Amino acid sequence: MPELITPTVHLHRSWLEAHTEWGPGAHEDGFGLGPGDEVGTPAGFAAWLARLSQHRCRYRWIIEGDRVLGGIALRYGDDEYVRWAGHLGYGIRPSARRRGLGAWALARMLDEARGLGLERVLAVCAPGNAASARTIERGGGVFEGLGETPFGPARRYWFEL
Repeated sequence: MPELITPTVHLHRSWLEAHTEWGPGAHEDGFGLGPGDEVGTPAGFAAWLARLSQHRCRYRWIIEGDRVLGGIALRYGDDEYVRWAGHLGYGIRPSARRRGLGAWALARMLDEARGLGLERVLAVCAPGNAASARTIERGGGVFEGLGETPFGPARRYWFEL
């Protein structure tokens, strides 16, 4: 049975396994990992997690037992990043996909958004990411259209809470 948890240093090895599975250069949505983050050592990993806790964002890991299956983030506020990247970002490691984990985690983060008093939540995905678009649509996201991001066009969906 999956769980959503706050990121923890205790799952460093498991998180690294998930990170390795994505492969070099892959972007793991929902983890808040930046290009300058050094996560290979326990000290670097702990520093990264400490940095995450200082954002206007709630990060959660999707786990089963002690295995990290993915991550999801709820960004709140109205800064430029949220306006193009959305309030929600998530990623499921390749070996854990097609199990409904993204939809499951999305529903729980929408509950957290309600708890924060948010009335609308934006989620975006790449135009060619049919799996993510289906997950968002099944979760109640309403397609607004294509928008531009620094990485190119993105499908924009709104959730009314």
